[in-house]
Amino acid sequence: MIVVAGEALIDLVPSPQDASGNGRLPALLPRRGGGPYNTAVALGRLGSATAFCSRVSTDTFGEALLEGLRADGVDTSLVQRGDEPTTLAVADISPDGSAGYGFYAGGTADRLFALPPALPDTTRALSLGTCSLVLEPGASAYEALLRREAGRGVCTALDPNIRPGLIPDADAYRARFRSWLPCLTLLKLSEEDAEWLADGPDRPDGARDAAAAVARGWLGHGPAAIVITRGGDGLTVLTPGGGEVGVPGRRVDVVDTIGAGDTVNAALLHRLDAHDALSRERIAALGPEDWRDILGFAARAAAVTCSRAGAEPPYAAELA
Repeated sequence: MIVVAGEALIDLVPSPQDASGNGRLPALLPRRGGGPYNTAVALGRLGSATAFCSRVSTDTFGEALLEGLRADGVDTSLVQRGDEPTTLAVADISPDGSAGYGFYAGGTADRLFALPPALPDTTRALSLGTCSLVLEPGASAYEALLRREAGRGVCTALDPNIRPGLIPDADAYRARFRSWLPCLTLLKLSEEDAEWLADGPDRPDGARDAAAAVARGWLGHGPAAIVITRGGDGLTVLTPGGGEVGVPGRRVDVVDTIGAGDTVNAALLHRLDAHDALSRERIAALGPEDWRDILGFAARAAAVTCSRAGAEPPYAAELA
């Protein structure tokens, strides 16, 4: 089983039928979301045995979030409940389909996540990321979960998915991120995230590709592999010893990019599992052709998500 831990929230997305520039306020449509939530849904749709570990509101939005997980076969037995409201994220879609977000997260249910008892014995991987590792007091509980499960040998994956507007002290967060590296098996992040994290003491002087340069430095502190996403330009994996494999992106008419990175998270874990590589030792043993298959699968999955509105990852049959 792959356990995905982190926030579930509601994205408020502009209606595609609402014309811009007409002087009216845009109509906002509620959509299930949150990076970890999208990752869990994508894993379920791909056919991986998946459980979601979070704290979800008992309000109408919270019930809809749980319904979405169950509809795609995700186990919700690790979900905590609370009567606080659901976090809201207002999406701003640019002409190229990329999305920015404003968050309404004060006093919401997912911020009060508590460290759960030991995860099921069938847990083979734990995936975390995004707001859940930023917003206290829940962030410390998610961090404790990461450290505990890494300590007992579970394959751990992190997508920091940086939201600068939620991070009050950038340098403190960068230091905290570096402290997680020894606990990580797989680190996946966007080029923009890597460059933001590299703005601290990790940034090499004069590096032409700051993302790859700083990531290579992180490899020596824990992760067995680091995958960098480059939008339409594809994905690259960096491995210890200087290994590097890349695949191009899949060309598609982009509706928006909401959930694309989360789909990559799920596709990487799903395909690594297909290679029987959900462990540090197995990931280290993967060769270039293995990685081309894994990255290519992730690129195809992300392209499908980008081709439709909102975080709507593909089902396994769509990638056959």
